[in-house]
Amino acid sequence: MKALITFIFSLTSLFFSFSLFTETGGAAAEKDGVYIVYMGAAASSKGSLRDDHAQLLSSLLTRKKNALVHNYKYGFSGFAAILSEEEAHSIAKRPGVVSVFPDPVLELHTTRSWDFLKYQTSVEVESNPNSDSNSTSQDSDGAIIGILDTGIWPESESFNDKAMGPVPSRWNGTCAREQDFNASNCNKKIIGARSYDVDQRSIIKYHSPRDMIGHGTHVASTAGGSEVQGVSYYGLAAGTAKGGSPGSRIAMYAVCSPHNGCSGSSILAAFDDAISDGVDVLSLSLGAPSFLKPELANDPIALGAFHAVQHGIIVVCSAGNAGPTPGSVVNAAPWIVTVAASTIDRDFESDVVLGGNKVIKVMIFFGPLSCLLVGRFRHFYSLTDIQGEGINFADIQKTPTYPIIYAKSAKKSGADENDARNCNPDSMDQGIIKGKIVVCDNEDSLYAPSEKKDEVKKLGGIGVVLIDDESRTVASTFGIFPMTVISSKDAAKVLSYINSTKNPVATILPTTSPTKYKPAPNIAYFSSRGPSTIPKNILKPDIAAPGVNILAAWIGNDTVEAPEGKEPPLYNVISGTSMACPHVSGIAATVKSRNPKWSPSAIRSAIMTTAIQINNLKASITNEKGTAATPYDLGAGEVSTTGPLQPGLVYETTTIDYLNFLCYNGYDISTIKNITNNIPDGFTCPKESSIDLISNINYPSIAISNFNEKAGRKVNRTLTNVAGDDKTEDAKTVYTVSIDAPAGLDVRVVPDKLQFTKNGDKSSYQVSFSAVNPLKNDVFGSITWSNGKYKVRSPFAVSSKNDD
Repeated sequence: MKALITFIFSLTSLFFSFSLFTETGGAAAEKDGVYIVYMGAAASSKGSLRDDHAQLLSSLLTRKKNALVHNYKYGFSGFAAILSEEEAHSIAKRPGVVSVFPDPVLELHTTRSWDFLKYQTSVEVESNPNSDSNSTSQDSDGAIIGILDTGIWPESESFNDKAMGPVPSRWNGTCAREQDFNASNCNKKIIGARSYDVDQRSIIKYHSPRDMIGHGTHVASTAGGSEVQGVSYYGLAAGTAKGGSPGSRIAMYAVCSPHNGCSGSSILAAFDDAISDGVDVLSLSLGAPSFLKPELANDPIALGAFHAVQHGIIVVCSAGNAGPTPGSVVNAAPWIVTVAASTIDRDFESDVVLGGNKVIKVMIFFGPLSCLLVGRFRHFYSLTDIQGEGINFADIQKTPTYPIIYAKSAKKSGADENDARNCNPDSMDQGIIKGKIVVCDNEDSLYAPSEKKDEVKKLGGIGVVLIDDESRTVASTFGIFPMTVISSKDAAKVLSYINSTKNPVATILPTTSPTKYKPAPNIAYFSSRGPSTIPKNILKPDIAAPGVNILAAWIGNDTVEAPEGKEPPLYNVISGTSMACPHVSGIAATVKSRNPKWSPSAIRSAIMTTAIQINNLKASITNEKGTAATPYDLGAGEVSTTGPLQPGLVYETTTIDYLNFLCYNGYDISTIKNITNNIPDGFTCPKESSIDLISNINYPSIAISNFNEKAGRKVNRTLTNVAGDDKTEDAKTVYTVSIDAPAGLDVRVVPDKLQFTKNGDKSSYQVSFSAVNPLKNDVFGSITWSNGKYKVRSPFAVSSKNDD
């Protein structure tokens, strides 16, 4: 089963996406396929069909009895059906239909991580008074986290319901009854489980919420898993596993199958059910590929999320794994919380030890370096400088006794030199490779590192040292075969040793998992980047969270992931924005449980405005290049575990904001009325509906595109006081603004003080941007309001008039 999944380990845009399929709109290529007919808001009576919906569906089923795939009627209106291309075009013209589009196939985009976030919060306490390092999320009882993913492995200890109270009475969901999953698999932790047929025409069907891939189980335990002590990955990363909101309940909506991917029609069906079931948070670690971003009206996630938010549900999504390419962020609708991936302070270290007295043994690689010299020698090669990354359980000599060669020198006669040095199949001479450790480049994307490993192993090689700067930051699993990944800087030292030594020897050490690695966090190289392209006037991603080398629960029958001779892993280490998303979902659940009346936008604002911008060296968080990360990399910053519980002020993005957003995007009022029935009386689209006006939506960050230095730009924002209540001093306060602006950009805020007298008070301000000279590049800064106890920070991004 696991062999059906493509784990992409390369420099392509789908790296670490755990992609099931890379193409979308599979039905578009054929005339008879599954189409989604989206008709906007549901009928006012829950579960009943709108008249136009019922008539259209009845007409269809009269002609084609088995055409219906899904029927949407709770949170929104519409259906998915098997249609011809001609039928789809015809239905698109019918009254009440907003859009008709081919059913897309989307892709799937922890012990230490939560401890690290708590540590980072305590580091930030001095500069951010919102943070309370003594606060805990353990009392977050009652929130319900709905997860759209591959399913769940209910037997995992992370889903035990010890000491949990009764299931909330407001829960309307169900527990599936399938051959391998039934009501007994649900408990007071897993309170719901549903699954969806992807396509009635599919030859291979899998209809169960039981996870056969692992992704959904990993995500669910990260967001809301119970506390489990003594967890590790075969002894590595040992500690106590827990979710971000261990008191929350989990409802799994299995929308991805091992054979058929994650269909948009199933995702919409899950949104529809989740709205009816009564979840508080929806977590989606999946999305469209960055190169196939759909329009809002054709995007199942954007559409489903819009209606979920209208029903008071906060929706959290992964940003995608197509980084570091600019403009690659997905799930960028303004009603979605979009999450980037960052590293934590734990490494999976597998080092290369060189022979010939060419090593300095460093006792530990963080903090002040302490060195132990090994003999006297001319060239110093520090073990710190030759630290590898990767998970292997190799059982070979720990002293450097194995011959080591550069793969280029083993080129087979007639083979391409580039293929040889990259250790590509059928490019190296077995007689030269046998019995040696082989140093391989990884400069092409034709073959995955695992394929290079298999080729060297097939030729009798002892081990592999892979050169790859990006892969060096993310641990891959190599089983019992000695393999590690090193940086190009360290590779220069290794190759110099090989070339300057008559009989070079080395070994590869088995993996260890030291903590307190510095600097951390960094933004993961694979994490998709802003600016958003739909549109650029909303700053995305919103927030960053741990997504690299995350240990969490796994399926219990996965022999593929188990090293030779080992039982299947109960917990696994994987990476991706998929892993970052549930960290934020767990925190959102905690905030919701503490503040049940807060709107989804208030919770998002609390998460964003209390984010952390410094690493564990108390310097700016950096990107994969080691330079200061921008809001296009990390949004507002690294998520705080406790800051969002006490934000002081919040930016509430209202229904009017979202309606104006649709107007500014070119939707007319009749289409908008079809999309939502939550339109205030008398609302019409503004006469001036320029896309640039999106910058004026009351969002916790500010993004301005097509900036003209001569005209300048002004935007407005409104803050709501959520501190204390009318009887406490917190509710009566004055905030003062501070501005961090880049050189060449003049930023002014009027007024510079905001006064609040009670909880719920609102106060507005205007930001003016101007410049003397044209901007050469996108520039970034922030606006922060503080009353001495709370800090409320909003990042901004300004791009030039000529910037595409």
